[in-house]
Amino acid sequence: MSLIQKLKARAAEGRPVRVAVIGAGKFGSMYLSQVPRTPGIHLVAVADLSPDRARASLARVGWESARFAATSMTQAAKDGSTYITDDAASVIASDWVDIVIDATGSPAAGIAHALLCCEHRKHIIMVNVEADVLAGPLLARRAKEAGIIYTMASGDQPALIAELVDWARTIGMEVVCAGKGTKYLPIYHKSTPDTVWGHYGFSQEQVAGGDFNAQMFNSFLDGTKSALEMAAVANGCELTPPKDGLYFPPCGVDDLPHILRPRSEGGILAQKGMVEVVSSIERDSRPVFRDLRWGVYAVFEAPSKYVMDCFQQYGLKTDATGKYAAMYKPYHLIGLELGISVASIAVRQEATGATGEWRGDVGATAKRSLKKGEKLDGEGGFTVYGKLMQTADSLRMNALPIGLAHNMVLKRDIAEGEVVTWNDVDYDATKQAVAIRREQEAIFRQEMNI
Repeated sequence: MSLIQKLKARAAEGRPVRVAVIGAGKFGSMYLSQVPRTPGIHLVAVADLSPDRARASLARVGWESARFAATSMTQAAKDGSTYITDDAASVIASDWVDIVIDATGSPAAGIAHALLCCEHRKHIIMVNVEADVLAGPLLARRAKEAGIIYTMASGDQPALIAELVDWARTIGMEVVCAGKGTKYLPIYHKSTPDTVWGHYGFSQEQVAGGDFNAQMFNSFLDGTKSALEMAAVANGCELTPPKDGLYFPPCGVDDLPHILRPRSEGGILAQKGMVEVVSSIERDSRPVFRDLRWGVYAVFEAPSKYVMDCFQQYGLKTDATGKYAAMYKPYHLIGLELGISVASIAVRQEATGATGEWRGDVGATAKRSLKKGEKLDGEGGFTVYGKLMQTADSLRMNALPIGLAHNMVLKRDIAEGEVVTWNDVDYDATKQAVAIRREQEAIFRQEMNI
């Protein structure tokens, strides 16, 4: 039975899946727009630091005010409406909630919510890739111990990549490389909230008329978001990050199997089984032909001459040898697709991509020469960007994760391009996110003999 058939059955039985969303930003709003159109789903609550913003988001995506006028979780559960609150902890603790969606984008908040879900036995969909990369390997273990599902969010590129990887492996193919596309030039690593709109080509009028957060958009541009997402894919799909960070090769869909193959065979990969992000523009700023800017891909290898012949017979684009081929999805619809994760948990008890081994990490890296006494400002800011690292290297150098590089003061000068370490900053070891991350580091250092 398909997901939609099973959801319709839940609706007919009068036992809808009870969902709560934490964070009513862009991703959350896109999901909210689809909830009324999905049978068998009841959005019981929306929690946001600003309830008025949450109400405005619901109104903007087409909800009538009566649908979110509930004055309590109990009322919402009984009459099918939605309760708006700023108290995420009480929502997670409620008996009226089955699945929690964290769409906050805050690493610290995401960790707190995941741990509360473990405590109260609520499945959690982690839209918050920042939190997942910061502490996901430990959170996933805690979730398993609690008997709940901890999952990536469908619609976000890591989950869609995980789906392609699973498809390839399930039909007997070895995955050589997997990843996504983006717009990239080396100069973007230095981009700040003051320069981001010029790189995107947005006018001041466009920015003024839309819901644009300069620092958030800059984290997409300066390489941080790509690094975080590829770390999540590496951790969820047993793939390996490049040794010295993402290369971002310019590459269109037809060239995926040619470029993303081992160096020994003419490609750029150090080995088979890696993650990489391809750029939609050439290094001289020319557009790439048939680019994959909004999409995801997986490159795989034919295991036999017979399968190579099948690739050819059915028109699959391959490299010159005929051995390597690619499957891709040209677009992702972020929050509009989130319902797949909700349904998968509710009616199949399955994650849509789940963190496992700790293979990839993202270290805070100086955008420019930084001085002792400067304060770090996190993802997409003026001081650091996130660089993808192999976890063993990150642990050996004691790298400061980008997810915690907020408001920490430098204890020494840092050269441009240098990874900041824990020893370079003052930090509060008692903060929950810091404590969980340091616990994870200690556990994996022991397990990895580092």
